[in-house]
Amino acid sequence: MGIIRLITGWPGPSGFGSATTAEQVTEGIDASHLTVVITGGASGIGLETARVLALRGAHVIIAARNMEAANDAKQNIIKNNQNAKVDILQLDLSCLKSVKAFADNFLALNIPLNILINNAGIMFCPYQLSQDGVEMQFATNHLGHFYLTKLLLDKMKSTASATGIEGRIVNVSSVAHLHTYKEGIKFDTINDKDSYSEKLAYGQSKLANLLHANELSRLLKEEGANVTVNSVHPGLIMTNLMKHSIKLMRIMNLLTYVLWKNVPQGAATTCYVAVHPNMKGVSGNYYLDCNEWPASDFARDPKMAKKLWDYSNHLLQSVIQHNY
Repeated sequence: MGIIRLITGWPGPSGFGSATTAEQVTEGIDASHLTVVITGGASGIGLETARVLALRGAHVIIAARNMEAANDAKQNIIKNNQNAKVDILQLDLSCLKSVKAFADNFLALNIPLNILINNAGIMFCPYQLSQDGVEMQFATNHLGHFYLTKLLLDKMKSTASATGIEGRIVNVSSVAHLHTYKEGIKFDTINDKDSYSEKLAYGQSKLANLLHANELSRLLKEEGANVTVNSVHPGLIMTNLMKHSIKLMRIMNLLTYVLWKNVPQGAATTCYVAVHPNMKGVSGNYYLDCNEWPASDFARDPKMAKKLWDYSNHLLQSVIQHNY
């Protein structure tokens, strides 16, 4: 039934499906009381997410590595929506020093933070280490977002407490989390070059997004904080994310064209989880086509989630002490 819904666009229990666009899923929603940080908001589904949330009245902060592209994105949003509230701040998720600088700069603005969308990522890149000495896909897709969330979490909790408005964190994962290394996360050999596979490393990083969200959700529930955390798969969309594998993606597109989405459809699930009333109080789940979906056994393993949490904190501490 799931694959039929995917191909036909038939709505699921939420009332939305694979053919739903971000504008449709947010229709009638007033987000004028919300402040949103979105990483990778200068292009692709991140830009569409930023545009639509700004259209609904949210104050959107685009966090991007390329400030020229971020400014172009901001101007394009404002050109079509003169009332849009959009700001840009620099963020390179592969560099923990940049993540800390972004957080400091954001917190210095002394504004609320209701929604954090961990959207940015890289995909299928050749083996390389970040400047912090961590395998690049794991560093960018997981560790940078893990650190960013850690630095902004107190602001989210205090905003929720002061306003009574539920905070929401959205991790943009991928169905690719199903296609990872045999052990799920290579805790002992994360930087090993000989066993590196660009596709399995991407799947590993997307699995990490899910595990991060699930463990953080558990901790926040335990604490009684008014902040939810969920993960999404946006769908198959041809964007700049695929620049390292464009030939492969074009072949896949030809063979599986009925499964691919356009960018407005690709941003729908993120927007749904971020602002839709249906999601109030819902945490620790995985969404595809605006409907809850079962993640992999690895992704639902609480022991692996706890292990990744501890591993990530230890890795952060080690990198910061060594490099900064």
